[in-house]
Formats: sequence, structure tokens, C-alpha cells
Amino acid sequence: MISQDPTQGSDKDFVEFIVKQMVTNPDAVEVTRTVDEMGVLITLKVAKEDMGRIIGKSGQTAKSIRVLLRVVGSKNNARVNLKIIEPDGKEVTVSDDLSLE
Repeated sequence: MISQDPTQGSDKDFVEFIVKQMVTNPDAVEVTRTVDEMGVLITLKVAKEDMGRIIGKSGQTAKSIRVLLRVVGSKNNARVNLKIIEPDGKEVTVSDDLSLE
């Protein structure tokens, strides 16, 4: 069995591609991937001026990205979560009804 690099994956590539298409400063997009016993965690950082584009009205864009990311994860039998980090280092919290898994 070939061991896969836990920092790489189709879920990370998916988020990076989608987000870079949405923002005005794609060079500032940082996507990291970590794997632990809880599953996969994708962490996203974007430029301050692009936060509104990523969060969306009432958090709908962020929720949609999370839903699509879970579909990608389910294809690989993995639980995938997305954490969006504000430029000042705080985590963006968006109410997500799908977190009951």
C-alpha cells in the first residue's frame, strides 16, 4: 500500500480551485489540509477584502462550499470539514445545520 501525503488531496485542490475563482486576490489564498482521528480539516485563508465573497450573504457561500466539500469527502469515505480563518487569525463561525454528523 502506498502512503499518501496527508497534506495533499482532491478535497484541498477542490477548495483551492473554487476559492481562487471567486476572489479578487487569488495569490493570497492559502489552503492547508490536516488529517487526524476526526477526519480531514481544510483550513482556508484569504485576503481581508475577499472575506465577504467567501462568506457570502448570511454565510450562504461558505455553507455551499462546505456542502460541496462534504460530497467530495464522501466519495473518498472521509469526513471533511472547512475552517475559514480571518486575516487577524480568528476563526469565522457560520451557523451550519449539517454539523450534526
